[in-house]
Amino acid sequence: MSDRSDLARHLDLFRELGVDGVSRDPLWRARGGDPAPRAATTPAPASDEEDVREEAVAAGPAGESLEDVRADLGDCTRCKLHGLGRRQIVFGVGNPAADLMFVGEAPGRDEDLQGFPFVGRAGQLLTKIIEAIDLRREQVYIANVIKCRPPENRNPEPDEVASCEPFLFRQIDVVRPKVIVALGGFAVHTLLQSDAPISRLRGKVYDYRGAKLVPTFHPAFLLRSPDRKRDTWEDMKKVRALLREDAE
Repeated sequence: MSDRSDLARHLDLFRELGVDGVSRDPLWRARGGDPAPRAATTPAPASDEEDVREEAVAAGPAGESLEDVRADLGDCTRCKLHGLGRRQIVFGVGNPAADLMFVGEAPGRDEDLQGFPFVGRAGQLLTKIIEAIDLRREQVYIANVIKCRPPENRNPEPDEVASCEPFLFRQIDVVRPKVIVALGGFAVHTLLQSDAPISRLRGKVYDYRGAKLVPTFHPAFLLRSPDRKRDTWEDMKKVRALLREDAE
């Protein structure tokens, strides 16, 4: 009975991601990721601009923990967001030694109320996405570029990013994930320092701070545009393949 329940749950997850069916092909059943040629997941070479970016943002002190980063952040007043209605700082949640890390944009209303990232409707969809690649939410680490909710959920402004992103970089350096999934245009543009449309940046794998970075659409966007869920599923198959490739 439990096997049938697990199968039904997985089929529900795949339908949620826009997958219409499964295949009897042994390659698919092996669930090692896309059976397409390995070149499809070969990381794109870092550009000179990305190299400069890597050097410009130094890693945190050796032996630093997430608790150290959170303590340093404190009751942050480094940018104007602290005086624009935020209830609390939303730092990050999950496994501090995770192989997979998700990076979003900024907390929304639910996150600001509860103090954890991705707990609203978009967070529920993210949980389903994580489960669709055979992981649990507590096995990954989840954070945002910005730690305070912008008023009316507006896009973070450049000075707010400049104040907050060093703490995200330190989180990445402490967790040392094998794969980072950048969720949505804002996170992708911040991490890759590119203003190219996310539709052009996704589908590729980038070298980033010792990890492989996979851009994909934000779950909130997928709720508005469910026709793009299939693209996200393709991105997550790349993620799954990268994680399993590294484990071999």
